[in-house]
Amino acid sequence: MLEFAGFLPLLLIIGLAAIQLGLVGYAANQAGSGARAAARVASQGEGGGEAAGHAAMDSGLDADVDAPTGSGETSTATVKVQVPTLLPFVDTDWTVTKSATMPNDDPDAGG
Repeated sequence: MLEFAGFLPLLLIIGLAAIQLGLVGYAANQAGSGARAAARVASQGEGGGEAAGHAAMDSGLDADVDAPTGSGETSTATVKVQVPTLLPFVDTDWTVTKSATMPNDDPDAGG
């Protein structure tokens, strides 16, 4: 019993670290989804790529969707997501940034 009590804090730290690593992966997944959605809408020449990027992600995340830019044949969107932290008193200030590029339906419709 005493050995278990001594080992329990280490097990808890490992468990919390594993969950935090999962949150990093979740934030990266959401950033990629938002970037793809924003670039897809911009590539179709419909505008509103920023709104589509935010709509494709979990609304509980602190995300910044840059306005998609186009170069004639492609449109590129970049999304930066603040990684949520498991423990409220630990401020890691980690961010994940993902970009996506889509071919434009109409080469003159970029951005």
